[in-house]
This record gives sequence, C-alpha cells and structure tokens, in this order.
Amino acid sequence: MSDLQTYITKRKKTDAEFAKNYDEGFENFKIGVMLRQARESEGITQEEVARKLNTKKSAISRIENHAEDRRLSTLRKYAEALGKEIRLEIA
Repeated sequence: MSDLQTYITKRKKTDAEFAKNYDEGFENFKIGVMLRQARESEGITQEEVARKLNTKKSAISRIENHAEDRRLSTLRKYAEALGKEIRLEIA
C-alpha cells in the first residue's frame, strides 16, 4: 500500500467528516478524468468540445478539472459531442 493510501485509510478511520466527503469527492474527480481521457482518445481539444456545446473552453475545463457536482444532462451533452454515450450503474 502506498504512503498516500495508508494516510487516506488512517484518516478515514479517525476523521468522520473526512471519510464522509472523501468517497464522494473522489468519485466526482474520477468523472472529470474519464471525460478528459475520452476527449483526448478522440483527438478533440477542449475548444472543439466547447464549440460543439456552444460554450466556452473555460466551461469545458471546469467540467473536466473541478470535482464539483455536474448535471447529468451536461455529462450526456459532453459525451454526445465526442460521439459517445453515458452509462450509469447502480451498484
């Protein structure tokens, strides 16, 4: 286990607030990473996605890089701009 993972595991056990927010925050972070990777795999720039969505590059950057809540409708439009679809799973 890495030093970071050891720290996170220990902190989650000793800090209820950290534990509560960590998992949700990490999931939101992963969504942005997945969107960026999908865009890059298609060879599309943030500017190109922005044009397709009729928005600014800065909005695309926020979608990809900030782990805040994103609307499902926004995620669907983003995926459509890449010629892809969003699949949801309840596990």
